[in-house]
Amino acid sequence: MLGIVVYNKNRKYEPDNILFITLYCISSVDKITVTFNTFIIGQTSLDFMLLGSGTAGGVLAARLSEVAEWNVLLLESGGPPPPESVIPALNIVLMQSDAEWNYFTVPQKHGLRGYVNNACHFPVGRTLGGSSVVNWMMYVRGNRRDFDNWEAMGNPGWSYKDVLKYFKKAEDYRGDRSSATASYHGYGGPASVETKRWGTPIMNAILKAGQQLGYQIIDPNGPEQIGFSIPDLTQRDGRRGSTAEAYIRPAAARPNLHVAMNAHVTQVVFNDQKRAVGIRFEQHGKIRTVLARREVVLSAGAVGSPHLLLLSGVGPAHHLKQHNIPVVLDLPGVGENFHDHPSIFGLSWSVNKGSGDSVLRLTRPEALQEYIKYQRGPLSCPFGVEVNAWSLGEEDPQWPDVQYLFVSGTPALDYGFFITDGIGYRRELFKQHYLPLIGQEGFTIGPMLTRPKSRGTIRLSSSNPKAAPLIDPNYLSHPDDVKTLIKGIRFSLTVGEAPALRVEHGARFHDKVLPGCESEVFGSDEYWACYTRFMAKTTFHPVGSCKMGPASDPYSVVDHTLKVRGVSGLRVVDGSIMPLITSGNTNAPVLMIGEKAADIIKQDWGIPTTTY
Repeated sequence: MLGIVVYNKNRKYEPDNILFITLYCISSVDKITVTFNTFIIGQTSLDFMLLGSGTAGGVLAARLSEVAEWNVLLLESGGPPPPESVIPALNIVLMQSDAEWNYFTVPQKHGLRGYVNNACHFPVGRTLGGSSVVNWMMYVRGNRRDFDNWEAMGNPGWSYKDVLKYFKKAEDYRGDRSSATASYHGYGGPASVETKRWGTPIMNAILKAGQQLGYQIIDPNGPEQIGFSIPDLTQRDGRRGSTAEAYIRPAAARPNLHVAMNAHVTQVVFNDQKRAVGIRFEQHGKIRTVLARREVVLSAGAVGSPHLLLLSGVGPAHHLKQHNIPVVLDLPGVGENFHDHPSIFGLSWSVNKGSGDSVLRLTRPEALQEYIKYQRGPLSCPFGVEVNAWSLGEEDPQWPDVQYLFVSGTPALDYGFFITDGIGYRRELFKQHYLPLIGQEGFTIGPMLTRPKSRGTIRLSSSNPKAAPLIDPNYLSHPDDVKTLIKGIRFSLTVGEAPALRVEHGARFHDKVLPGCESEVFGSDEYWACYTRFMAKTTFHPVGSCKMGPASDPYSVVDHTLKVRGVSGLRVVDGSIMPLITSGNTNAPVLMIGEKAADIIKQDWGIPTTTY
């Protein structure tokens, strides 16, 4: 198995020892050994401190350490990626492992009624590479209108024409899209992108169904987005391509890059002039303070970055005072504008045997052999993922309101042993609703709201830095979100009825009435609204909680150069800066944000950057 094993010469995780990372390749006996320069206890100041080693933090660590005279410290609260993380199909296991924070939302007022405690698991990576180690790996940049809209909201330099070069800079495209869209891709960048390497018969049937409905098969990262597509994935030769692998590992041999794992940052330190001058972190029971000669950069994600700002006294003053945290700056937007892509989990169809996926197909010896020899087969792609699609938008036909996630399986795929608890359904709901699907092959369509109007918050539960924050996406609080998801349900039903699925594979919609919605007429808008409030949940795409915006926006947290307003020496670089979420999975745009931010920082400090 290609794994990452971390050890040192004394077999103890002490910060003054050198850590080695050895990667064992599943298809090769070759071993690649990389030395990480660990932070030296006696060293009290560095140029840049990056708080969080996830998608954006990994990019920044690699790009800033390209400047030989800059000393860069990358801090990660977790440890090395688990060995199994490189196998794409094991992502469903990683979502419930020690490689993530095991966060949950607060109980939701307007949704999640079919889930335990009206809440859901909210996976956020806690390992070198962050969420890029545990995510579903889908590479979707979003719609060009997303970025043009960012600029129109008062963020110069963030239009599509401005950010496209950074998408291309990051990418090493190894897929098989049409030559017509080749100019939209990058070649030779750190992040390998491949087209999904394996699919069930249902995959091609879904693509055919889309064509029967008048939709084209598209490159979703080309000029336009409407249509059906086999997903592109952040992987190389069938192995997960996290930022730990794509960016941090190649940069780790540089003497000016220091990586501290199991280092939990507790506070950004400010001086009397409100300049960020350093950080405090805990590692192996010891609290350390390190000073920053140039900048502190928060790259802890849409949950972690606002949480750290609040713990450090930057945020809404009334909230900080509630927790007896000294106010450095009253910045009301910190933790506001928090949003996510809610998806409906559970719209399922049964199909003829041999058409869909099965747990047995994944675990059979032939699947392992195919992966070991050829890096193909069911282990080479995220479990169940088959097709993405985007339907015509309401306001602008080319700016979709809904993305559709097609999965070759149902919630009863594993006979109720694992998936239902992983999703978080109430057990009684699962038994009543999905029992008839146990043992059957099938597929599920998940309508995902691409431009939600509901907004939530990230708040402190305590001034204790180790206490989990209060995560409140406030799902479906805006009535338009429910209306749009109903539209998505109806389109999903239309796809499921297409001859390519209904006739050729015996697709039959699981039309059992959902428990809790019996009082509504089945199939009516009222029934589907009820269904939505029971079954919609996170798609693991949190953004927006440190909003980028102009000074005229009272809830903006960073400016267009990602500097935190009202203080100096501090930036935020991750998905939290998005003023509005992109129309697709968010890992690719966060890669772009990291690349663009690295150039912004270099330019601010007089370092020449490459022209693309």
